[in-house]
Amino acid sequence: MQKIQTLGVHHITLTGVDRQSSIDFWEGVLGMPFVFDQPNLDNPDEGHLYFDPGDGRLITIFTNETRERVHKRTPTDPGCVHHLAFEVDRAMFDQTIERLEARGIGHSGVKDRGFMHSIYFKDPLGLLIELACYTFIPPRGSSHAEVMLEAHKLRVAAGDEHIQRQHLADATVMIVERGQASLSEDRGAKNPY
Repeated sequence: MQKIQTLGVHHITLTGVDRQSSIDFWEGVLGMPFVFDQPNLDNPDEGHLYFDPGDGRLITIFTNETRERVHKRTPTDPGCVHHLAFEVDRAMFDQTIERLEARGIGHSGVKDRGFMHSIYFKDPLGLLIELACYTFIPPRGSSHAEVMLEAHKLRVAAGDEHIQRQHLADATVMIVERGQASLSEDRGAKNPY
């Protein structure tokens, strides 16, 4: 038996309502460029809109001009999508509440998750959207996931309930020391004062 190795998210497809409201939300609220438009090749009554969430991957929406909104909140039964999270940088995150409130969009306020800050709100169809901003920058050549893995190990070893800033900082030091050579024989912390 062999596993199938994935390389990343290719795209996520959601069921929308009409074409224009999909464009208005995904591009007009979240700033995702509308990059491709064609019929749904499996259902000629639907359109298939493609948006770039910022990393070159795709969010796609099946649209139908006769479909109506049916949820105040999309289902969260087992097997259903709970929410979609999109990354924003610190400057944008700091403006998010003001920008949502200017449109009259309700939100959760800022949630501190230790390794990130989050703001939650619903799209026009009731899907929960999270805008997330990491509280750390991974060392060059590594990823957020690599830092999270090392921080998790440190958290567990310390017996802490959740990842904290210290775990992230120490994980970053470990990754740098592991990945970048030094002429020093002892790379430990020193006090030059």
